[in-house]
Amino acid sequence: MDLIWLVPALPLLGFLTLLVAGPRMGDPKSGWFATGAVAASFAVAVALFVDLQSMPEYERQVTQTLYTWMPSGSFEVSIGFLLDPLSSIMILFITGIGALIHLYSIGYMKGDPKFSKFFLYLNLFLASMLLLVLGDNLLLTFLGWEGVGVCSYLLISFWHTEPANATAGKKAFVTNRIGDAGFMLGTFLVFVTFGSINYADLRPAATGIAAVTATAIALLFFVGAIGKSAQIPLFTWLPDAMAGPTPVSALIHAATMVTAGVYLITRLNPIMAQAGWANDVIAWTGAVTALVAATIAVAQTDIKKVLAYSTVSQLGYMFMAVGTQTYVAGVFHMITHAFFKALLFLGAGAVIYSMAHEQDMRRYGNLRKYLPVTFVTFFVGWLAIAGVPPLSGFWSKDEILAGVFNYGAAGPALWVVGVLVAILTAFYMTRQLIMVFFGTEQWRGVAPVPAGAVLGASGAGAGDTAPEQEAESPTVQLGEGSDEPTAHDDHTGHGDHHLMPSHEPKEAPWTMLAPLVVLAGMAAIAGLMNLPFSDQFKRLEHWLYPMIVFENPLPEGPTLVGLAAVAIAAAVVGIWFAFFVYVKRRLDPARIELPILAEGWKIDSTYAAVVGGPGEATFQGVADADARIVDGAVNAVGRGSLGLGTLLRKLQTGLVRTYALGVAIGTVALLAFIVTRMNL
Repeated sequence: MDLIWLVPALPLLGFLTLLVAGPRMGDPKSGWFATGAVAASFAVAVALFVDLQSMPEYERQVTQTLYTWMPSGSFEVSIGFLLDPLSSIMILFITGIGALIHLYSIGYMKGDPKFSKFFLYLNLFLASMLLLVLGDNLLLTFLGWEGVGVCSYLLISFWHTEPANATAGKKAFVTNRIGDAGFMLGTFLVFVTFGSINYADLRPAATGIAAVTATAIALLFFVGAIGKSAQIPLFTWLPDAMAGPTPVSALIHAATMVTAGVYLITRLNPIMAQAGWANDVIAWTGAVTALVAATIAVAQTDIKKVLAYSTVSQLGYMFMAVGTQTYVAGVFHMITHAFFKALLFLGAGAVIYSMAHEQDMRRYGNLRKYLPVTFVTFFVGWLAIAGVPPLSGFWSKDEILAGVFNYGAAGPALWVVGVLVAILTAFYMTRQLIMVFFGTEQWRGVAPVPAGAVLGASGAGAGDTAPEQEAESPTVQLGEGSDEPTAHDDHTGHGDHHLMPSHEPKEAPWTMLAPLVVLAGMAAIAGLMNLPFSDQFKRLEHWLYPMIVFENPLPEGPTLVGLAAVAIAAAVVGIWFAFFVYVKRRLDPARIELPILAEGWKIDSTYAAVVGGPGEATFQGVADADARIVDGAVNAVGRGSLGLGTLLRKLQTGLVRTYALGVAIGTVALLAFIVTRMNL
């Protein structure tokens, strides 16, 4: 237990080493070194988990204080780490999946001019996230919270020479700052209320605070969670985060940054238990976000954008869980989602890599023939996220739906939304599977797809094919056989690349495929950690139980079985309807892939119009008022002082005779005054 500090320290050491020696290490040594640092951190996390498991159930909480950071009267903050059931689970999948993503990146980023810098950022990202979940107080958590925010900016805009990438990075950074204001205000209110910001002090004191105070604290921290975990109205940054390299997408969307909000709400569950209607706000925000994002995903054509909106939707599920105080289900889904979403993103990256960094699914088709390993692993991820038993996604999603259904008067309405989202999830993921791995090979001599064109499962549409032609860019390479640097910018700005028909896609190198195989295995079996059959199978629930004050009980018996049956039916309906539309062609896809959905319900464009129109005008008016009134008053004082000084300066001639005359006149005037007063 004395080695807790090593978990964040090892990736931090990797960052510092690469900062100094990374360019000299080069490609691939710097990548292997960074991967080794995270793998070592994972090994320590496993050892700590085993050690913690050997302790009595209610003693599984270890605090390691390194030193006092901020002593100031009654306010004292330490650099300390808290290892308990929640943080131990978090560091396991953060470091485990993080190590796999590092390994994957060695192949994906091969040949990039900034290869070592990429891994430097990845190591710092992991160190920040580990600090966030291991910190024993809110300020240390906030330090990690800001660290992942900065790293996300650096990684999303990694290829910053493309204006769209730079804009996406800034958008993520600024949007998260809005949420961070809520985190800061919540921390201030916690200190005023409890006299401490240490998690160990909050649990015993939480039952004694007023409901209105608990509600205010809960809502403030939820604002922070909305920004970091991309919920309405601050979700628009996450789809744009696809501008970064695909491994970054997997890291942000699966194992690290976006799960921070769910972790924070779960960590503060003693306060949430007293927060009353704030929990309803959290649950309904998650429900609305899940539904809106799922509807947007059905019309996306960028392979990564589908997964991005899927992440927003699945995070909505998690907030439905923690909002209904079904914390175990929320953490359960956070873990299973980390496995299958990392698998899907890395699988998408393998497809993009093999397709010369083309991301438009309308230019794919029949890739299962050429990418068998990628296809099989992606297929497992599809089954998991679609909620098909017995894969992991079914168990965690079903548990959320069951807990939501059992949540008071609002439960059934929330449950209906959750079931609709489950149907949509199965639909858009099946659509993606069909468009990528089945159908006609649209990558053979396909002409650029017109903006707004809607194609079916194979991507085939009237007038969309053209005579065979060679790729427009000679820099486009296929698969791992090329020794030349590849065009690594896989953002949609490179959508007019298309493959030569004489070249067939090839599987990615083993460094990219090995993580896919491992993640596919975990996505398949991770549900075993919390099965509903009997008490002995609820391992995760028993593990987390000591640190959760109140847990919404799940329904039992026939009700639970019936809810599970509905969840399975939802997956079947979504999958069947996708086959009905994209394979059987019984319905025109254009009737589903509506432009309004493709444009994200115009939410992002509305934000841009408001900020760039009335918003900019308002702030310009405020700036002008500041210049005229505030600055005008200050400048008027300055001009008055300057004018007075100019007048007084005329009296300072520097001539002795002038000063003597002044003294004489003053003396005469003084004598005249005295004589006059004496006569009176």
